[in-house]
Amino acid sequence: MIHSTTIICVRRDGRLAMAGDGQVSMGQTILKQTARKIRRLHRDKILAGFAGATSDAFALFSRFENKLEEHRGNLSRAAIELAKDWRLDKALRQLEALLIVADKEGAFLISGTGDVVEPDDGIIAIGSGGPFALAAARALMKHTDLSAKEIALEAVRTSAGICVHTNDQITVEEL
Repeated sequence: MIHSTTIICVRRDGRLAMAGDGQVSMGQTILKQTARKIRRLHRDKILAGFAGATSDAFALFSRFENKLEEHRGNLSRAAIELAKDWRLDKALRQLEALLIVADKEGAFLISGTGDVVEPDDGIIAIGSGGPFALAAARALMKHTDLSAKEIALEAVRTSAGICVHTNDQITVEEL
């Protein structure tokens, strides 16, 4: 498990929101509280969030952007190709990170073991606080009329109250 953050992606009523906390920690020390772990890619049509080692995440963002260009913005094709390269390339296999990538039609978790997972319910989360945020978001989806953005924000806030590697300096991006 990557002990580093909380990133969640929520889809509701034709809207997509991705939220993440801002904490960067090394062991028991907080190094930064306002990191931006979510990026807009490919002409602002795709959101990507990471959990894991920062330099590894930047390397993966760059490779994923190249895959998006190569496949003309086709999210699923770019995700599959990145996962394939990540699993097969000896240097990439050493990277310690997870990515969530999403556009208006789909969302995927991508891992270095070759996983490309699309959620059944429109909610996916990564990082050490991911399970807490996922549970909170699923409950909010079922029992409230909150928007995707509001659910994502509340889910990360919930995680920040439980996970020591997650804080309440939250970034939210929406499509």
